[in-house]
Amino acid sequence: MNTSTALLLADLTGVAVFAASGASAAVAKRLDLFGVVFVGFVAALGGGIFRDLAIDEVPPLAFADWRYAATAAVTAAAVFWLHPQFARLRTTVLVLDAAGLGLFTVTGTLKALDAQVPAVGACVIGMVTAIGGGLGRDLLTAEIPVVLRREIYAVAALAGSILVAVLDALGHANAAWLTTTAAFVVGLRLISLRRRWSAPVAPQRPPRTDTHP
Repeated sequence: MNTSTALLLADLTGVAVFAASGASAAVAKRLDLFGVVFVGFVAALGGGIFRDLAIDEVPPLAFADWRYAATAAVTAAAVFWLHPQFARLRTTVLVLDAAGLGLFTVTGTLKALDAQVPAVGACVIGMVTAIGGGLGRDLLTAEIPVVLRREIYAVAALAGSILVAVLDALGHANAAWLTTTAAFVVGLRLISLRRRWSAPVAPQRPPRTDTHP
């Protein structure tokens, strides 16, 4: 299997897991079939569309290659019909979202590097590729976007993007190391949820106690 084929399979796998994550969240909100498929489509392809526009790949693969849209739509529809099989839906959404985060972090950063984007820019593109779909999903299902909360989400994606850039610079961007990097992002996200790790927030000023005008 050559690098381009492996990258395509990783990309489509990321599309499928993010579509399932988006569709599961939409099912939990009791959206109809069209709403579930649409949220799944946005969750799966929103970050990739940004990535392709950022690296001047027009039209984006989400529109140029039917396999991307088909994978997202079929996966979301399958979740709609099979959702009674999913026990503990919230846990399923979180695990699928973490898997999509790891896969899209790696593929987004790699595609940016292949397009000759400098390492710093490639890391930013990789991070936004990974978090863009989840951001769209949360907005469409009336949730505060995960990326804006204190949870370790965008930070995990950025850490993974930096690892990919370092591996590429050292000439070690092979399948084994990239798979390990994706697993690291997934593990960091899930462990942070279990351990309740969070990024710092700005301290709040204590309320005034004096009553003078």
